[in-house]
Amino acid sequence: MSALFVTSTGTDIGKTHVSALLLRQLRAKGLNALGLKPVLSGYEDATLKDSDPARLLEAMGEAPSPEAIATISPWRFRAALSPDMAAKAEGRALPYAEMVTFCEETAARHEGPVLVEGVGGVMVPLDDTHTVLDWMADLGFPAILVAGTYLGTISHTLTALAVLEARRIAVKAVVLSETEGATVPLVETVATLRRFFNADIRVVPRGGDDKAPDLTDLLPE
Repeated sequence: MSALFVTSTGTDIGKTHVSALLLRQLRAKGLNALGLKPVLSGYEDATLKDSDPARLLEAMGEAPSPEAIATISPWRFRAALSPDMAAKAEGRALPYAEMVTFCEETAARHEGPVLVEGVGGVMVPLDDTHTVLDWMADLGFPAILVAGTYLGTISHTLTALAVLEARRIAVKAVVLSETEGATVPLVETVATLRRFFNADIRVVPRGGDDKAPDLTDLLPE
């Protein structure tokens, strides 16, 4: 089993962009890579083509449809809130143990690499007692941390790395997804992060896949 968890320092940082890029890169090498987005907030069938799971399906060469999205994103909520809040707004609760089992069993039976994309940042609540961090710890998959390049990202990134380290979650790399209009020199952001934390840092610039670094070596053997 080769599985990786894609998390981030916050919402709308670039998790799906990086996940889709890695799926395309793996498939270009002939690997049957599968992307999962088990939990999703702010979802409507009417706009499914613009959703995160639709982007993952397209990266896998599949057409987005309600049925296809349900296979990789079983728990979907309408409100654009943290999953615990979004579920409560619908009189529901996210079945945490069932979600963890879904990820484990899918990764175990799939013949190829599996990417599990989280929701929001590392500490987003999933229900009354669990966060994304708990989800990652229970799965035990190595992770990549997606961060932005905006002013403030250094503190957000170092905080997330410290929390992941405290829970003994292996971080394969920090992937900086370039933030549009960032005012901080990228090279200085990278240098500062490296000064405070010994991490593999990759930069995904804006533009097509041809400008992006190869991320396929981040998958565990």
